[in-house]
Amino acid sequence: MPKKEIYLILDNIRSRENVGSIFRTADAAGVSKIYLCGITPTPPHEKISKTALGAEMYVPWEYCKRAADILKKLKKQKIKIVALEQTPKSVDIFEYRPKFPLALVLGNEVKGLSPQILKYCDKKISIPMYGKKESLNVSVATGVALYIIKEHGS
Repeated sequence: MPKKEIYLILDNIRSRENVGSIFRTADAAGVSKIYLCGITPTPPHEKISKTALGAEMYVPWEYCKRAADILKKLKKQKIKIVALEQTPKSVDIFEYRPKFPLALVLGNEVKGLSPQILKYCDKKISIPMYGKKESLNVSVATGVALYIIKEHGS
């Protein structure tokens, strides 16, 4: 079976616990690399390690001040850029059929992804929401998205 190569771009994630949780899930899902951008905390840090359970030692990562720089670089490498964001043009993640390699872009816990970042994305996808809050924690959403993408992709 061909490798379903996925990169994560975390843009302006505030919480160290969320970053740690994403590292742990990324390890479980076989993510190739995580790019930590903007204000996103980086290892080593006690709170990241506590929730990552050491996964930050196994998943390759890189810090880049501007997410746009990484997105431009990945686009040049023919990697599809996919935003996990609720927008009017977002495709339901269960309808999305990904092609690999791809980079999944995740944004700030409150503000999401900026319009400047969204313009670099080839596709916007969203997870259906059935409750009143209509949102998931970013680390939970990352886990849901990674496994659906891996299952539905080719």
